[in-house]
Amino acid sequence: MTTPTVVLVHGAFAESASWNGVVADLKRRGYPVIAIANPLRGLQEDAAYLRSLLDSLTGPIVIAGHSYGGSVLSEAADGVPGVKALVYQNVGQCSGVYRRG
Repeated sequence: MTTPTVVLVHGAFAESASWNGVVADLKRRGYPVIAIANPLRGLQEDAAYLRSLLDSLTGPIVIAGHSYGGSVLSEAADGVPGVKALVYQNVGQCSGVYRRG
């Protein structure tokens, strides 16, 4: 099985560096990982930015988002065939892992 690329999406009052500890841990475990710099321009714009990254990746993808990043990843991941799981951290009342396929 191919190791998935993990894409991390920060929330509204954070930056991609807030994932530094997670990035280091995932890299130690052998996962390719990207902590995207969410531009925070509005849901549709942010989702389009993330979608452009997702469309450039090959192989399986796992996307994790914190807070507002969960809304962004939900919009961006819709219809991307490589996305295998969505992980929500502190997204309102929705937290957990949702697997596809």
